Amino acid sequence: MTAGSDALRVLIIEDDRRYRDSLATLVANTPGLQLAADHGAPLAALDWTERTGATFDVAIIDIELPQLSGIETARRLRGLAPDAALVMLTVFEDPQTILEAICAGASGYLLKSTSARELVAQIRAAAAGGAPMTASVARSVLEITRRIAGHELAGTPPSRLALTAREQDVLRAFVRGLSYQQVAVELGVSIDTVRSHVRALYKKLQVHSVAAAVARAIHGRLV
Repeated sequence: MTAGSDALRVLIIEDDRRYRDSLATLVANTPGLQLAADHGAPLAALDWTERTGATFDVAIIDIELPQLSGIETARRLRGLAPDAALVMLTVFEDPQTILEAICAGASGYLLKSTSARELVAQIRAAAAGGAPMTASVARSVLEITRRIAGHELAGTPPSRLALTAREQDVLRAFVRGLSYQQVAVELGVSIDTVRSHVRALYKKLQVHSVAAAVARAIHGRLV
């Protein structure tokens, strides 16, 4: 979070002015959230991010944008704001696009049909280190990663990448869709301990989000 503030600062990148205004209004009027900026063009958003030093906690990014795709925008934002959560918001549910977004550094992927209440909850979950996905999107990701794993890794023994038993427990919990808090309760440890295991997982799996770790786990049959 931004220093000196308890509110989560949210950046919105959406070219549909009416929808962008509705998102901005939702964020601005929700306790605990603060609108950092809203942009209709990705290059303007990237320029703002670079000039301000990435003063946001969560970015909501449309997939279909002018100038740059939402995926390329996420990739560049990840370089400018490595600690921020990037959530893709779109009408598309194509599994390949979802995986490309995750590989680009997206923390989650939500459909525009997501209710306002659920969107707020998912923004908070993303900021807390979760991997927000609607149920249908999560099923799509699991399906394509299982197909890839079955096609490319049949007969290949799983590589554990030197994961500890506890790191494997945390990874399994994330694959099941649990949040940081739920993982902590299930394993009987503190949130800080879960975060420590997550940092180790990110380093070993060479990923930057829970969603990417889950995709890597399923693809590589790590759990």
